[in-house]
Amino acid sequence: MRFLRHSLTGLFLLSLTLGLLTYAGYAIFAAVQERIASESEVPERRERVFAVNVETAVVETITPVLKAFGEVESRRTLEIRSKWGGTLVELAEDFVEGGQVAAGQLLVRVDPADAQSALDRAASDLLDARDEESEAARALVLAQDELVAAEDQAELRARAFRRQLDLEERGVGTAAAVENAELSAAQARQAVLGSRQALAQAEARVDQAATRLARAEIAQAEAQRHLNDTRITAGFAGTLSEVSVVEGGLVAANEQLAKLVDGNKLEVAFRVSTPQYLRLLNEEGLLLRAPVTVTLDVFGIDLQAEGIISRDSAIVGEGQTGRLIFARLTNATGMKPGDFVTVTIEEPPLDNVVRLPASSLGPDGKVLALVGADRLEAIAVRLLRRQGDDILVRGDDLEGREIVSQRSPLLGAGIKVRPLRQDADDAQGANEMLELSADRRARLVAFVEGSTDMSEAVKNQILGQLSEPSVPARMVKRLEGRMGG
Repeated sequence: MRFLRHSLTGLFLLSLTLGLLTYAGYAIFAAVQERIASESEVPERRERVFAVNVETAVVETITPVLKAFGEVESRRTLEIRSKWGGTLVELAEDFVEGGQVAAGQLLVRVDPADAQSALDRAASDLLDARDEESEAARALVLAQDELVAAEDQAELRARAFRRQLDLEERGVGTAAAVENAELSAAQARQAVLGSRQALAQAEARVDQAATRLARAEIAQAEAQRHLNDTRITAGFAGTLSEVSVVEGGLVAANEQLAKLVDGNKLEVAFRVSTPQYLRLLNEEGLLLRAPVTVTLDVFGIDLQAEGIISRDSAIVGEGQTGRLIFARLTNATGMKPGDFVTVTIEEPPLDNVVRLPASSLGPDGKVLALVGADRLEAIAVRLLRRQGDDILVRGDDLEGREIVSQRSPLLGAGIKVRPLRQDADDAQGANEMLELSADRRARLVAFVEGSTDMSEAVKNQILGQLSEPSVPARMVKRLEGRMGG
């Protein structure tokens, strides 16, 4: 029993010793950790370096290009209308939508029966007027002869009266004979007066006949015009559009039958902002006759036409801004009125300017340039023009400096950077060419030849491109996108 008690006491003491040793070890470990945490070392910080794209600024003389969007219009568009109502008895074979007609070609004929009847009546009235004129002329001759005869007779009566007076003075004649002779002379003079009145009436009849003849001729000419107006001819060579009638249809007076569009006299109308418009004025405030280039993108092929600015609109227009400018086009093959095109205008050249990417200009009007090998500094510049994704600027100390082409909020003066310089061979993209397989080329050619929404000029140009060994990649992508392949 004593042995057991001594054994348990020993175990208790051993357990207590181990517990105290464990607590002492934990206390030492905690103290060491606290000491380490309170005396931790701060790691050394490094300056952050940003990679930036740079390009060298070159001061040169650049001709700015103003770009706008416009619509092709025809300078000659004629509304074909019928002057008289009636039934359409004849239509030209080409009087259809898109029909090509020549100048002076008969297009439409309205039933001429009524107009022909009116012309026949006018011709009959003209014959009557001419007969009346001839009869009046003959009556005038007779009246003139009657007057001459009356005047001769009056002269004879007057001589007889004078002879009776002479006989009476010599005592040979009688008073009764003298009175009879005087009465006869008075009657002769009265006859002369009547003849003169008849002559005046004959002359008036001639004048009235001439007036009636003139009116009859006017009526006949008017009837002839009415008959001619039943035939509608083309005023100039062009293409028909908005055709709305068929042969045998009934039309009203002044009803529009179609429109005749001259496809050879085209112009483009485009709108620019007021500041852009001011740059197109000369020193006298007149619009410059600047050359323009019009581009129509068709299936990856750019149809181009040259032109020259001709005029601008007189008013701004309700609800509009800027200025509307018109330019006449030459050799606009493949373009038609209604095409939406891109217009490029060359402005007067600018000296001592630098072309930079638009992303290089900060909101403060400054660009960042390299100082030394890896530091940046801000340079103030004056923005002159925006040219698509580029800008034209002018500033001091830009010649030969390397400018950051893409700004970010992290960049600024004094920042350390790592410049990335691009090679000059990276500008391929838009001019990439493809070599097509025979099967792929044949499918593209078949699609173009069977297309109904391309003009012949566009088809010929695309087929010419497809016949080359290398074909523009953009055109192939466009065509295959339309084909669904």
